[in-house]
Amino acid sequence: MKPDESTATDPELLYAVSGGVATLTLNRPKKFNPISSAMLDALESAFDRAAADRVVRVVVLAASGPAFSAGHDLKEMMANRTPEFIGELFGHCSRVMLRIQSLPQPVIARVHGIATAAGCQLVAACDLAVASTAARFATSGINFGLFCATPGVPVSRNVSRKRAFEMLFTGEFVDAHTALAWGLVNRVVPEDRLDAEVGALAASIKGKPPAVCAAGKKLFYQQLESGLSNAYQIASVAITENMLGEDAGEGVGAFIAKRKPVWRER
Repeated sequence: MKPDESTATDPELLYAVSGGVATLTLNRPKKFNPISSAMLDALESAFDRAAADRVVRVVVLAASGPAFSAGHDLKEMMANRTPEFIGELFGHCSRVMLRIQSLPQPVIARVHGIATAAGCQLVAACDLAVASTAARFATSGINFGLFCATPGVPVSRNVSRKRAFEMLFTGEFVDAHTALAWGLVNRVVPEDRLDAEVGALAASIKGKPPAVCAAGKKLFYQQLESGLSNAYQIASVAITENMLGEDAGEGVGAFIAKRKPVWRER
């Protein structure tokens, strides 16, 4: 095992780092990887671990078994149907989704099989997503009398308003190519090419300056949540700081000198 490679297991989640990429694998395949309280705890810990690891340049969120995730654990919810438990469960889930956005590294969802309700939310919350042709997506809570309110937050920020409304109010599955056309995922490939495609996307990012990627990701989401004028103000400040910083000096200097840049650590 190389110095920058490590593995660890959790009852709910597998965590591995190799070549600057941290892969987090949902690991409850027999239950279709439910977003349970335990899974949320495991994801939160894994995200914190990845954020603190300077070796990690990209995070991949994957899943074991035939599905990506079927969403929240309905049996757990029905067994603990109190305002305190249910309120904390959805609040915790929202915090975990926001943690993806606040991670300094780009997060790629590797999607195969179904991703429904909170599972679809998890895909939509990631910065990027690569799906197999067999992947299917749905915000299916409406079929059970439970409107997918929280999944609708990131889904409606990925696809158009009318597409999001259709998903939320019909609960019907969307296939991988439709998800691509709607903007829910970035790329769709056959199942046997999924790992290679995710690896290629990760490789195209991890060689970029980590400090600039971290600052750029933060800026990207800040300006998205701002009005147009304020977004330009935020972006102008950010790009000025970037241009005057060490990485831009190194990168532009290397380009002019026709040499490979040497980036500083995050």
